[in-house]
Amino acid sequence: MTHRLLVIGGDAAGMSAAATAKRRAGDAIAITVFERSAWTSYSACGIPYWVGGAVASGGALVARTPEEHRRRGIDVRTGSTVIALDPVRRSLEVRDEDGTISSHDYDSLLIATGAEPVRPDLPGIMGRGIHGIQTLDDGAEILKTMARAPRRAVVVGSGYIGLEMAEACVQRGLDTTVVDRGETPLQMVDAELGEQVRTAMSGMGITVLSNTEALSFELDEDGWATAVHTTAGRLDTDVVVLGLGVSARSKLAVAAGIPVGHRGGIRVDEHQQVAGFDGIWAAGDCVLSRDRITGEHLHIPLGTHANKQGLVAGTAIAARAMGIEPTLTFPGVVRTAVTKICDVEIARTGLGEREAKAASIDAASATVVATTKAGYFPGAEPITVKMLADRSNRRVIGVQIVGKAGSALRIDTAAMALWSGLTVDELAMIDLAYAPPFSPVWDPVQVAARAVIKELGY
Repeated sequence: MTHRLLVIGGDAAGMSAAATAKRRAGDAIAITVFERSAWTSYSACGIPYWVGGAVASGGALVARTPEEHRRRGIDVRTGSTVIALDPVRRSLEVRDEDGTISSHDYDSLLIATGAEPVRPDLPGIMGRGIHGIQTLDDGAEILKTMARAPRRAVVVGSGYIGLEMAEACVQRGLDTTVVDRGETPLQMVDAELGEQVRTAMSGMGITVLSNTEALSFELDEDGWATAVHTTAGRLDTDVVVLGLGVSARSKLAVAAGIPVGHRGGIRVDEHQQVAGFDGIWAAGDCVLSRDRITGEHLHIPLGTHANKQGLVAGTAIAARAMGIEPTLTFPGVVRTAVTKICDVEIARTGLGEREAKAASIDAASATVVATTKAGYFPGAEPITVKMLADRSNRRVIGVQIVGKAGSALRIDTAAMALWSGLTVDELAMIDLAYAPPFSPVWDPVQVAARAVIKELGY
């Protein structure tokens, strides 16, 4: 009998799982994907660059269309919203675009509902011209607002999306203000590196209001946002971007009794299966991931994790369909991330000082300033690296980088060190590539490792 797999959500995790399951199980599995929008398999991370003009169209962000998936034997149904899940009957209720409601039974179910922008309950926040950025439809909506020729923008929040959208607004010529309740922008890095980010933003003409909260949104008679009221006063605006982060879109799962944790993330095992719910898997921005350093299960929504988790879930579901044991697992994360604000690159992996303290880790740290190439070589740019190590075992537990071109991807060396449990002593002696056009003779990451070694004592 053909195994019936239903997938809720047709982006990274959902389609990665569906494609993997079909490729591995073939005719032994029949797959139906329900997707609310008209899009599948697209890069949400690219939306700010589409809005800013670096990417020509939303279509350029689509890796594989619904039609392409259908040609590979997957029944993709766009414009279909799952409104109820019954784990006991193993069925879904689905509402199509025309309002028709239908019921669908499954042998296996994958929940890949993604995340949704945090939208606090503030007066006026549902007004026109106030945008969260998560889907291609969100990108299309803000471009409609941009077509009204706005002159001013207020970005509420200074996380990844907040900074990237602030850059997009500046590139469109808008007078841009970022409002954030933190002491420094981009709380993914510690304060001294955050100050560098603030300086870079100010140099690009972005006004940064730290220690400031949005209180309400003023709307005109047609419902369009005209001002943001904050603890620092009233800010006139023509467009508002919400960059307050995201939470797991897990209301459907919660209503079905499925357990959730940090920011609503669904709890899953190493095969992405939902504990206590036979036949249900979950992957992507709606789930929790295990931090390999602290052991915590956290909501860390990134496309890299979503694709890998989809692969793991698809492999496990295909194994179920073929009556064999799954072997592939998702081994956790070390919180690696990278972004940029115009010509300043920012990256982090592992823990910062706040996270280390919260995990009760006695951390030694050092911050160094170096260059991306040999200092005498044309085009050498400044780079700041901060590194943390656990005093008890000298293992690297966190690295942060801020610098110009050629800085950010050095975080991958640090991420591998954390992943492998290396000490600062081992990291300082890794055989890294060297030539003057690419690096100083001591790579900046290794310079930071040596500085931490000095702090720890030889």
